[in-house]
Amino acid sequence: MVGSKAWMGGFFQRSSNRRLGSSKYLHYTLTPVQEQRLQKLQERLRVPYDETLTEHQEALRALWKAAFPKIKLKGLVSEQWKDMGWQGANPSTDFRGCGYVSLENLLFFATTYSTTFRRLLHKQGGNRSKWEYPFAAAGINVSFMLIQLLDLHSDKPKCLPGVNFMKLLGEDEEAFDILYCVAFAMMDAQWLAMRASYMEFNEVLQSTKTQLERELCLEDVNKIQDLPAYNILT
Repeated sequence: MVGSKAWMGGFFQRSSNRRLGSSKYLHYTLTPVQEQRLQKLQERLRVPYDETLTEHQEALRALWKAAFPKIKLKGLVSEQWKDMGWQGANPSTDFRGCGYVSLENLLFFATTYSTTFRRLLHKQGGNRSKWEYPFAAAGINVSFMLIQLLDLHSDKPKCLPGVNFMKLLGEDEEAFDILYCVAFAMMDAQWLAMRASYMEFNEVLQSTKTQLERELCLEDVNKIQDLPAYNILT
């Protein structure tokens, strides 16, 4: 796809490690469960995708099978991957921006909310653009956006969305993966609402980030299912 590398890097370059909110969020105490789960999540974020590891290869094959159950994959390097929205024949090159967790996110989405996953993958529903966003590459951008929004590379989040996310993580160990699915579905809904096209993806993702940040700051959100946008998955 012409210009896809520049497209995919766009949001990475525009994002920063800005901490949203005020200094009052700097001083709070994690519960032992929150601390343990945050540490485990941060360990996941540090794992690069390694195309030589059997575990990573099998995860990639599982993603293909979940996306196209009736189509046999010819190989881990194949032009078929472009049908899922990867930039080239070898998906491993796309993971450099976000690591193995971005593959885990996609696989979790595919296996946990399969109906919504396939609807987005196959661009079903809504008035679609003639030049749609590439699904898999978009998914990596969503992972990156979420990590930045929640300030997950800090010892503990120092922004209100991240602080409130710790509450969700304490309630559900899969909160990050579920939130990823919510964010991806929100992004697609924003894409349709804005009647966007390929080159407007970064604007759509930024709008999604703002909406998700707003929902994570709501006082009555105590578990992931309390997010208003959670219903978009059902």
